[in-house]
Parts: sequence; C-alpha cells; structure tokens
Amino acid sequence: MGNSDSVVVQKRMARFRPEQRSVIDGVFKRLQAGGPGKTLQLEALQFLSSDPAACDLSCLEDWVFRVAQVSQYLEVLVAEGLDVSLSGWTAPALLPPCRDTDWTRLTVLLDVPTLMFLAPQLPDGCSAPWRLVFSTQLHGESFTKMAAALQHHGPTLLLLRDSRGHVFGGFASTAWEHKPQFQGDSRCFLFSVFPTLRVYTATGYNKHFMYLNQHQQTMPNGLGMGGQHDYFGLWLDSDFGRGHSRARPKCTTYGNPQLSADEDFVLDAVEVWAVGKPPAPAEGEEEEEGKRSILKVNPEVQAMMELTGKTLHSEGFNELQEDFD
Repeated sequence: MGNSDSVVVQKRMARFRPEQRSVIDGVFKRLQAGGPGKTLQLEALQFLSSDPAACDLSCLEDWVFRVAQVSQYLEVLVAEGLDVSLSGWTAPALLPPCRDTDWTRLTVLLDVPTLMFLAPQLPDGCSAPWRLVFSTQLHGESFTKMAAALQHHGPTLLLLRDSRGHVFGGFASTAWEHKPQFQGDSRCFLFSVFPTLRVYTATGYNKHFMYLNQHQQTMPNGLGMGGQHDYFGLWLDSDFGRGHSRARPKCTTYGNPQLSADEDFVLDAVEVWAVGKPPAPAEGEEEEEGKRSILKVNPEVQAMMELTGKTLHSEGFNELQEDFD
C-alpha cells in the first residue's frame, strides 16, 4: 500500500476499540503476507463507489467501521477462515435465527446479506427470532391480511420489491394500529436494499413515523411511513398492488430520497417479518377470550344470525354465567 493508503487505513483502525485492533491488524498482516497479489488495498471500496447510483461509499464505510457486529464478523474471519487461535474466544451468534418458515418452498426477499445489513440497525429489544408473518407468495395480495400481520406481532420489518426491481422497506418499532392518526416513535426508520444500501433514521422534523388506516372515506386508506398525506416517504395503498415514494428532494420525517424506481410504483412482492417479542396479552385477557361465544368474538356472525331470525340462546347463558362469576 502507498503512504496515503496507509494513513487512511490507520484512521479507520482507530475507530475500533483497543481490544479489537489486534484482531483487525492480524487480518491485515495475514493478507499482506500473501505477496503482491493479496496485498490489502483500497481499490475494492473505490470500485464499489465508482458508480454513485449503485453504492454510497460513506454509507458503506459507516456500516463497516461503526457497527459493532462488524468486529464480530472479522473475529470469525480470523478464527475460522484464517485458522488463528484466539484465547477465550467462542463463536458468536452473528445473525438472528429465522423461524417458522418453510425454506424449501419459499424464496424470500430477506436474503443473508440483507439480514446482515438490517439486523444491526434494530434497536435493543429486537433480538428475538425473526418470524415471517406475511408474504405475498404465501398469503396472496391482500392488504387486510398484511395489516393483520402488522398489528399483532410487536416490532415488524416491512420489506418490498417494486415491479422494476428496487428493494426497500421500513422498520416499525411498535405494533401497528388501525387509526387515522400517525403513530410510532423515533426508533422507526426507512431503508433501501437495492440498488442502494442505506438506512434513513428519524430527522426530528415531525412525528409522522407510521400510519395505518382502512375503510375510511375522509382519510387516506393504506400504510404510510414518513412525510405527509399524499406525499409519504413510503406508501402502500389499501387497494393492494400500488404505492408511492414521493420524497423529493427528501422525506421530512426520515430524510430519505425516493426509494422506488418510479415515484408511483407497482408492487411485485411484500414481506412482513416480526423481529421482536410480541406484546403480552393483558392480565386475564386470554381467559376471558376463551369464555366468549363465537358470536361475541365475531359481530358479523351475530348480525347474520339476527337477520335470518335465529334465536341467540347464548346471550341468556352468558348473562347467567356472569351472575355466577
């Protein structure tokens, strides 16, 4: 490496904690020991950044040198790939497990590189096994099913691909609620996976983090993150299959540019991943739910029974049961 390259590497090395530097330095020495053909150079980063539309160098550097999990990847490279003995070292869990998914019959948007990029961005408390709770490939193109998956599983990751191949999405730090107001908090973020790899966190300009509404005549019906009505950073219409990313020059809530290939896009695939522990039911809620009649649980069934003139015998029984309780 030239002197200028060495200075750059030394500055980047300084970003690691002292106990990590010997490990990283060992990687450099082992690579440089292989001769000119294996000398560690900066051309790789320069190549990746040669096309600004394909890769953002500052984003890549930030991820490589500031995310704590990267040091773990390098430790694994040293210990396993280069067969270097590290005293007291045990292999860490690099990625969260993904459960309840039939990988034999499903091709998902969340591949390993995407998982490696997104997992470290999640806030504390989202270390539970990731679970695929909605997929257009499995559940069809249904906004209602997607909304149900978003509502009942705590923090979720929404990942989608438009018809022109752009992959992007958003992280919701809390379970979604159906209501005509914005919700969520500053832990939410938007992200792009392809063609750019970037996370866009809250700017503090407003609190328009999450929006989910359906069956309303006076308010927009769909799912939105960031921006404002009709100009969301990410929007999926309740008429499933279409959306927009109207973020020019940037989304006010997250600071992201347009995420999709076209401002108004057509959906190709959508996935919802539950990434945290689902909210615990309120005390006694499960027990009460078990006691409730199916007619109580589903008012539509009750209304149909009344329209057909059927007698609702369970009403009197439930009142009697409550008296005994």
